[in-house]
Amino acid sequence: MIIVLALALAGALGGGVGTAQAEGSRASYDRQLLFYNHSYGVFDRETADAIEHSDYLRKFANFQVRTTTGTGGETWTGRYLMGRETYLELFGVGDVPGQDGTLGSAGLGLSVEREGDLATVEERLKDEGVTEPVDFLQTRDFGDGVPVPWFDAVLTTTEYDAFDAWGMEYRPEYFADPRSNTEPPSFPGDVGRERYLSDDYRTHLMRDVTSVRIAVTAGDLADTVPLLRAGGFTVRNVTGGGVVAEGGGTTIRLDVVPREQAGYQEVDMSLNRPVKDRHVERIGNSTLTVGPGSRAVWTFAKNGTTA
Repeated sequence: MIIVLALALAGALGGGVGTAQAEGSRASYDRQLLFYNHSYGVFDRETADAIEHSDYLRKFANFQVRTTTGTGGETWTGRYLMGRETYLELFGVGDVPGQDGTLGSAGLGLSVEREGDLATVEERLKDEGVTEPVDFLQTRDFGDGVPVPWFDAVLTTTEYDAFDAWGMEYRPEYFADPRSNTEPPSFPGDVGRERYLSDDYRTHLMRDVTSVRIAVTAGDLADTVPLLRAGGFTVRNVTGGGVVAEGGGTTIRLDVVPREQAGYQEVDMSLNRPVKDRHVERIGNSTLTVGPGSRAVWTFAKNGTTA
């Protein structure tokens, strides 16, 4: 979901991070509210096309290529690998209009599991120094020209270099629409990731995303850390710049680089069942290594160079 682009089209006002900084380590809040939902990356056309036409990925994961219409009629075409609770959204240069469709752009969606928790995240953001959190409603058009409320989102700012992150809460209207193909609630107020995604992952190897590593600018990192902390992640600094955020089953690592080196670097995934042998699949300028065991690692080249 390309949130910031839609915000600009909708005419929303940018917020401010205030005094929030990326430095230092801080323990998480008593209760984790935000969990890794999905992340996206924009890759060179060779890699994006190879992903789109990969026979192996269709066996490995619940895989889709889909064009989505969101708020303001804006559209984006992504390649999706979907697990039990988490997924990946992969683009080629130009698959998304404007800044979000440039090489090395990336994003991170963090979602709540219980209805109403996003409001608590927003209050925590103010404690983290975000003076004016940005609220936004994303909609989805299923093809009949009638936008359906999809999810509420909160951001720390609408200004970024190459990476944006947001907190989100799925709307009841979306779950109620039969075209969403979502599941019934498991408990009162269930707006969780497992309910949102289908159970088709069971017939493939990929189960869930367990870690992601993305190279970002210092400014984008400073804007993201308050959201991670407000969501309940434990955030610690790493040598060389950047942070590691842990909590909720998925580890998020953000490394500080100049803008020209920014981009999606690596994703680790758990498997539904262990595999005996190691399989290496070259997909454009990326390498997916599956097994041995119950883990897969997908590494991506920097700006189209050989991985």
